[in-house]
Amino acid sequence: MQARSALFDLYGDHLRPRGGRAQVAALVKLLAPLGIAPPAVRTAVSRMVRQGWLEPLRMASGPGYAITPKAARRLDEAATRIYRTSRIVWDGRFDLLVVAAPTVRRERQRLAANLSFLGYGTLDECTWVATRPGEDVDLLLDEAGVRYERFTAAHSAGTPGAMGVVRRAWDLAEIGRAYEQFVAEQRALLSGVTVRSPDEEAYAARFRLVHAWRSFLFRDPQLPPALLPERWPGTAAASFFDRHAARLRPAADRYVETCLDAGNRFAGQKGSLTP
Repeated sequence: MQARSALFDLYGDHLRPRGGRAQVAALVKLLAPLGIAPPAVRTAVSRMVRQGWLEPLRMASGPGYAITPKAARRLDEAATRIYRTSRIVWDGRFDLLVVAAPTVRRERQRLAANLSFLGYGTLDECTWVATRPGEDVDLLLDEAGVRYERFTAAHSAGTPGAMGVVRRAWDLAEIGRAYEQFVAEQRALLSGVTVRSPDEEAYAARFRLVHAWRSFLFRDPQLPPALLPERWPGTAAASFFDRHAARLRPAADRYVETCLDAGNRFAGQKGSLTP
């Protein structure tokens, strides 16, 4: 697990509901159970500051970092899709993008990852399609300095034609197999975590569960049911995720509060010794 990716998960799943801020010491402590060393945490934080995801602030407990408005939008969008809190509807139209792909390979890869996160799939190197407009897609393309044209389109053949477009843009068979593998791997990892397990163990198990599930934000565009195959594996995988994420939430929350409170208590002790 990379430190930067873990920080996104930490802020999105645990710190966003708690004001979106934390002291550096708490970040280090909260990522330690995932095997992420303090230097990696600090390096990732610095990188996220440069990229505009975090901003430094002075907290009563010491130096800390808060999410920026840009990060808040991205994390809220991710939470909606991770926990699937909104009903997926489709009006029969696609959002089409025709982009002038960057010439630098690294920039092309970054653009592709960001568009995939927003739910777009590729029809060819320059044409991207989604079943719903990405809220931040214009801002994303403008910030990347990419020239593009954007269209709204409906397939003349109706749903059958739309299903053909979907199968060109995404490998649904591969995504379905990935969901089945996710369930198999996580079931084995979670089987030993019970109500008697230490809070830190439950927190780490839930963190890894959410981290693995979050990867589907870049793979599965969460298509409307009318465009999915029958017995779609993603449906069963979502039920599995929801069940275990809810089961482990109380213990994970207790561990997070313990880590955050430890920093605050330390700050209070320092304050009481100040002449």
